[in-house]
Parts: sequence; structure tokens; C-alpha cells
Amino acid sequence: MRQFFLDYFKAVSNEQYHNPRTGLRTYILTFPNGGARLELMQQPNTINADPSKPNIGFIHISFALGNKETVDAKTIELRDAGYQVISGPRTTGDGYYESCILGPEGIQIEITI
Repeated sequence: MRQFFLDYFKAVSNEQYHNPRTGLRTYILTFPNGGARLELMQQPNTINADPSKPNIGFIHISFALGNKETVDAKTIELRDAGYQVISGPRTTGDGYYESCILGPEGIQIEITI
């Protein structure tokens, strides 16, 4: 998951934090242009999500890339890297231009203007 965001969305990562007592491992990722941050955590006995079933809670993350051409190019890049394109690129009913791919661990990654 960490490498996906570093490779495709220019995130910058801290060094891994590891708590040997609890087994917790975590990275903080910072994204350019806006200061958004994402904490990726791994704990022993964590249940893996089944991407074929609806999720409750955190469903997707969206990245605004600025224009249609960049959305199209990023969608092609991710598809060619083996990620499943779920929808788009398209203009949605509420007027957003976007595509959605299934990223690592079944998380939907929305790519929009």
C-alpha cells in the first residue's frame, strides 16, 4: 500500500514506526499540494477486507489531478501496471470527471480533476 502511493501519487513517507510490544507498524504519508496525510497501519491479527463485498467505513480516497488529460493518463498508467479500472474515465451524473481503480488491499482509488 505504501509503495503504491509513493509510486503513483508522489507521497513522501516517514521511516516505519514499529512498536515491538503490540506489533503495530505504521507509516505516515504526506501528499504534495495541500498537506494531506495518510497513516497506514498494520497490526497482527488484522482481518483483510474482501474487495468483492461492500465495505462499511473507509471506502475510497480521491485524488484531484487538475485536468482531464492527467486523469486519463493516470488511469492508463495504473491499468497498464495491472490495477483494475472499476469505472471511467467519465463524467458522472453529478458532473465530476473521474475514474476509479481498485488499489492495494481492495481500496477504491478515485482519480478526478
